Amino acid sequence: MTHKDRMLAAIRGEPTDRLPWAPRLDLWYAANKRAHTLPDKYRRAALIDILDDIDAGLHAVVPNFRDLRSPDDDVDRALGIYNFRTKPYRTVLENVRRDATRDADTTRVVYHTPSGDVETVTVYDESMRAAGITISHVAECAWKSPRDYAALIHIFKNARVKADYAGYSAFAERVGDRGIAVAFANGAASPMHLIQRELMSFENFCYEMHDRPDEMRALADAIALWFRRLLEVSVAAPADVLFLGGNYDSTMTYPPFFAEHIEPWLRNFADDLHGRGKFLLAHTDGENAGLLEHYLAARIDVADSVCPAPMTSLPLKEVRDAFAGRITIMGGVPSVALLGDSMPDKEFNVFLDKFFADLGRGDRLILGISDTTPPAADWSRILRIGQLAKSFGPVA
Repeated sequence: MTHKDRMLAAIRGEPTDRLPWAPRLDLWYAANKRAHTLPDKYRRAALIDILDDIDAGLHAVVPNFRDLRSPDDDVDRALGIYNFRTKPYRTVLENVRRDATRDADTTRVVYHTPSGDVETVTVYDESMRAAGITISHVAECAWKSPRDYAALIHIFKNARVKADYAGYSAFAERVGDRGIAVAFANGAASPMHLIQRELMSFENFCYEMHDRPDEMRALADAIALWFRRLLEVSVAAPADVLFLGGNYDSTMTYPPFFAEHIEPWLRNFADDLHGRGKFLLAHTDGENAGLLEHYLAARIDVADSVCPAPMTSLPLKEVRDAFAGRITIMGGVPSVALLGDSMPDKEFNVFLDKFFADLGRGDRLILGISDTTPPAADWSRILRIGQLAKSFGPVA
């Protein structure tokens, strides 16, 4: 079986000839290549060459947000609108005038609408580049006061979605049989989730949910016009697995909020995908206590970057037991296990023994590193986990 065969079989709950192993190495590789600190053997190697050499699958899930079709494709990032090359659609803002200025690592955008102006600021600096990060930081959110509702509603009512599968198709061809080329529908799973993630500070979001629920609903309804169209276009993309929503955490996307504002959108998208023989992946990399039952209710197929204890409160076995063979975990190895300063060798050995013992049959699992491999990871530990995955044997 190829790595892609194993990963798809794990999602379907089918047998594999060995445990699928696909460590997320994109940020690790970018950071160490930039710092000239890749292992000596790989100083001139591409990431896919390294993966081929260690016989690991390619974790092609989280996109490169700097892989832009044009220099202006990142100006709307603070609105939660991304137009990078591998995305299956483009968003075009109509009846909105933008003034964008760049000063070193800072991008400032003023949106002029008939209902008023809003302004955003994003930062992408050297420390982020050095860490391999590709997504910029929102330094100034679009919503700052109640007077911004009208302008944001106008912007999203005038957001048009155009299918663009060429970039994704080229990406899928590059990934080939090394892994699953996941199509990125959106980082937010719903309109209200997008408001929380992108348009407001979390503090303002909490206040507005309490103080001005009608205005929040009106903004979410405007975003929904754009959101439904992007989902319609995404579901038709030539992809086996699609990414919708991520960075869930029980303190921010707390269970009642998730149940009301996120779960229905995920479930509807999952049903549309399942009707086409496709699968839904969600990036579940935070504290998942209290959310597992909602992932099941949302009919998610793949919980990507599940990050267990000691980084969160839930042991991996508890998550696997809760999913009861209905959701495939992608990830599972907490990134701190790769850092000698965080987990000394003796503790690491004990961790590995228990970790693999708790995997049971190893079904519904694509073993990887959650959320991602840190730049300072001990390469020998990555190799050892890969060897243990390979010797795990067939998965029935």
